Amino acid sequence: MNDRTETAAAEPGETVTIAGWAHEIRDLGGIAFLIVRDRTGKIQVKFEKDAMDDDLVETGTEVSRESVVSVTGAVEEEERAPTGVEVVPESVEVLAPAEPGLPLDPSEKVDAELPTRLDNRTLDLRRDEAKAIFEIRAEILRAAREAFRELGGTEITTPKIVATGTEGGTELFPITYFGREAFMNQSPQLFKQLMVGSGLERVFEIGPIFRAEEHNTPRHLNEATSIDFESAFIDHEEAMDACEHVVRSAYEAVAENCESQLETLGYEGFEAPEEAFPRLTYEEAIERINATGELDEQLEWGDDLPTEGERALGADVDGHYFITDWPSEIKPFYIMDHDDGELSTGFDMMAPSMELVSGGQREHRHDHLVEGFEQQGLDPEAFEYYTKMFKYGMPPHAGWAIGAERLVMTMLDLPNIREAVLFPRDRQRLSP
Repeated sequence: MNDRTETAAAEPGETVTIAGWAHEIRDLGGIAFLIVRDRTGKIQVKFEKDAMDDDLVETGTEVSRESVVSVTGAVEEEERAPTGVEVVPESVEVLAPAEPGLPLDPSEKVDAELPTRLDNRTLDLRRDEAKAIFEIRAEILRAAREAFRELGGTEITTPKIVATGTEGGTELFPITYFGREAFMNQSPQLFKQLMVGSGLERVFEIGPIFRAEEHNTPRHLNEATSIDFESAFIDHEEAMDACEHVVRSAYEAVAENCESQLETLGYEGFEAPEEAFPRLTYEEAIERINATGELDEQLEWGDDLPTEGERALGADVDGHYFITDWPSEIKPFYIMDHDDGELSTGFDMMAPSMELVSGGQREHRHDHLVEGFEQQGLDPEAFEYYTKMFKYGMPPHAGWAIGAERLVMTMLDLPNIREAVLFPRDRQRLSP
């Protein structure tokens, strides 16, 4: 429809053709209004019944809500209209009628539960609030890519079907691959490390990851989007610098470019973090969590941080922060240890409510890497495609990964991570 004008671009004095959905019909007796909605907003179409053809009035005022319509007419100024203008129609065409019994109400006059909304996601995204979340998500990913390029990164795409898992264990979805067993990849970790040993040196990827974890919580998914970064010739401290740059850039882009979406979601005074993210050691973190008194039992050295502990520390810090110098035994085999062997260079970056980022300096020495496999009960031979490249001059390197959905969730304070995914995949949901 090359002659179509989007509703936000309709100006008084023009004759336009607008096309969108029948959002609402208001019949006031001698006059009626059809509200047409498209991706740019809504516009009022006015029907003066006595002055217009009966068929035109009937088509425009008896159409079922959410039907797709095309309206051609003159745009006139009208202060009382929601957008200050209205269309006086010359013709109305119903392009695709909608059944009257809608499974949810896109006009948001009647609320729907999250399962109903996810079952009918196409309709759900006709709601302004749902649409705003994904417009903000798109801006976050755009800003992340730009920030990576500012850092000199090259975007890559790595396999999602693999012969072995990144971390091994039970968190793998097995598939049949031409008669052989294969798996959906948990992470691009091993592949992005191989790329820092190539001529690319500094790479990033934004793509899906798959984890067969049997969680059923508001913050876990079985298919997620991972924002990954890996660079040669940097250490864990410089990797944290890069991480902070990307996260801050995402916040700044949303603050600058998503004002209307934030307003739709009810956010006032949304601001990007200005202060540097504090860097707490693991030991400092458990001490501060214990000092809050929020846990029934005190944490001890070597404990992973429970959800309640993360929340207590997040409330105490009141902002994004890093946890560094984790015990070596907690972090994966590919994370390099400090010289004492007890502490790793691994780090997590936290939002006040949960973990967002996992990263660290990687083990680039072949013999130490193989030892790490063996210590975690993994067969190094199964990963030979990966380990053998460390024999041919693998530089020191570091990197990290952010869960995109968690970044959206924490930025917008969403109650459930599924709000930040078009079509979530969890233990119960495989369709749509």
